[in-house]
Amino acid sequence: MSTAVTAATAVPPPEPSSGTLVPLVDLTLVRRHLLAGFLWLVGSMAAGLLVSLQFLGRYPIDFVEIFSPGRVRMVHTNLVAYGFLLNCLAGASYWVVPRLTGLPLPWPKLARINYWLMQLMGAALVVMLLGGMAQAVEWGETPVLLDPLVALVAVIFFLNIGACMFKIGRRPVYVTLWYFSAATIWTALTYLMGNYLPEFFVPGAAGGAIAGLYIHDLVGLFVTPLGWGAMYYFVPLLLKRPIYSHALSLIGFWGLAFFYPLQGVHHFLWSPIPMYAQYGAVVSTIAIEIVVTTVIVNFFLTLRGQMDQLRTNLPLRWFYTGMVLYFTTCLQCSIQVLLSVQKIIHFSDWVVGHAHLVMFGVFGFWIFGIMIHLWPKLTGRPWWSEKLNAWHYWLSTAGLVTMFLDLLVAGVMQGFQWRNLAPWESSVTASVPFWAIRTVSGIVIAAGQVCLIWNMWKSRGAKAHAPMVPFFTPADATRPGASSS
Repeated sequence: MSTAVTAATAVPPPEPSSGTLVPLVDLTLVRRHLLAGFLWLVGSMAAGLLVSLQFLGRYPIDFVEIFSPGRVRMVHTNLVAYGFLLNCLAGASYWVVPRLTGLPLPWPKLARINYWLMQLMGAALVVMLLGGMAQAVEWGETPVLLDPLVALVAVIFFLNIGACMFKIGRRPVYVTLWYFSAATIWTALTYLMGNYLPEFFVPGAAGGAIAGLYIHDLVGLFVTPLGWGAMYYFVPLLLKRPIYSHALSLIGFWGLAFFYPLQGVHHFLWSPIPMYAQYGAVVSTIAIEIVVTTVIVNFFLTLRGQMDQLRTNLPLRWFYTGMVLYFTTCLQCSIQVLLSVQKIIHFSDWVVGHAHLVMFGVFGFWIFGIMIHLWPKLTGRPWWSEKLNAWHYWLSTAGLVTMFLDLLVAGVMQGFQWRNLAPWESSVTASVPFWAIRTVSGIVIAAGQVCLIWNMWKSRGAKAHAPMVPFFTPADATRPGASSS
């Protein structure tokens, strides 16, 4: 397949450091979001490690009700979504969208206010979950009183980036903006569906089906389009060549749009939900793996001839490691969704390993790559230690892969014991060594984040001035070798 596709759709614009004076990116806003995201990640990991100790009979604060493991577990999962991922993807969006559209955020002061609203939301979420005010909806535990604030934060965020995309009119639209613009619509529909319908309007099995859709669509229709959109921007930029095929990039986009919304019911296979809905979820889950394969092929063909970049360019290494893990998690999903496999692994630790692989191993790794690339630009200083960045990569990767494989095996063991009607205590006893490995691997992952945060602290300096960049649109990037700052 030829790479000679229209430049307006094949490659994002370069990141020059000088030219006609038109400020585009609010560096302070981007820096604050990335930093806040990593601080929330620390809190989430601390909660996760605490919960893992419960399974080993070593929970240190079980005598305090507000820190009971069930509540702390909700803090762990919700801070990943609303603290780490939301802040970091917002920061990345505030960097990418102005550069692709050539337009600054229309309401920068509102964006800064929204930053503080996000942090208020995260803090309130922790307090209210620990206070026992959660909704009885998985991944929709956000307290009812907090839902309007979450909606306000999302509206302000999407209005700011959406206005930039809307103002470009009929100019050619790079694929990143396809993903970002779709996320503005999908997120609103997904959040309303998961946080209001099961709780107030649709009880019983039907409500369970909707909750299943929400669980999956929160990942697939909010985090995924922003994550893949960012990859379509940063990867060609760092490789200094266009994406291999614009046609394949659009197949990936429309495949996500058509197949992903139907998958969520696979969280409730073998339940009272009608079988036609369960079969539809199975088919769409397998179909999305075919779509994901086209996306992965597109990115690896873009890399052809430059494989050495994975050794020398750390952001690209993070990006492509995340892509491999994304393919792995979707392949795993297409296997575990089979009804015969579900009989074994449902409700087991297999599912926990799967969730960690996609939320931390895919989207977390992409965010780490973005951080490694952007932090020197945001602080005006190079990284203090490249070795610490390397340690961060290897500790995070080794810890995550170990945890994933450990929980995969644990889930199969648990499932066969339950199928064979072994005493519950037997499955618990057999799981303890696996749970110990999970805790150790979690500590290894946390050690990796300590390396990064210490490196960020040592790399701080005088704040970088907002770059005065030329007015660029995707159509200006007329050659693969366009220079990058």
